[in-house]
Amino acid sequence: MRTKDDKKIAALLEATVKLVNEIGFASSSVSKIAKEAKVSPATIYVYYENKEELLASTYVEIKRNLSTFVLQNFDDTLPVRDILQKIWFNIFRFALKCPDYIRYTDQFSNSPYSSLVDREELEQYTKPFFKVLKRGIEQKIIKNVSSDILSAFIYYPIAFLSNKNMCKNFELTEENIETAFTLAWDAIKL
Repeated sequence: MRTKDDKKIAALLEATVKLVNEIGFASSSVSKIAKEAKVSPATIYVYYENKEELLASTYVEIKRNLSTFVLQNFDDTLPVRDILQKIWFNIFRFALKCPDYIRYTDQFSNSPYSSLVDREELEQYTKPFFKVLKRGIEQKIIKNVSSDILSAFIYYPIAFLSNKNMCKNFELTEENIETAFTLAWDAIKL
């Protein structure tokens, strides 16, 4: 059995993201992804069972990277609003640093491929975030609604505002990001 090469895995991730963002899931064939990654198509099958596993693994890896980035210097002793504000700014920073990753995850989340991902695996990356929301509800700081509703009012404004195709004239300045956070916070707070 061949050992896995981290550089090839990274190249496959980048090629997958690039091609899916440019030509879509259906047109991004194994051979096109391999060519973009500068590897043999057979190499893909060393790391992934099929194209679907490659697409899902790419999504999970991006979500893991996003979580690591967003939760850097995470301090659950801070007030709930301060924690959510830090997470908010970190998500925007990630979106600015890696817009192609955000675009890929948005497409993947809204595709039939999303059913291939183990939701429990993804939840491990967001546990600290959901613990903060739960704490906010328990302390009667945040509205007692489902975490899906809370997430929608926290994450989707970021996804929308950081998407240059949707918000061509929106500048991601600290002031605008703060204003957007204040509006999101006002939507979820009691």
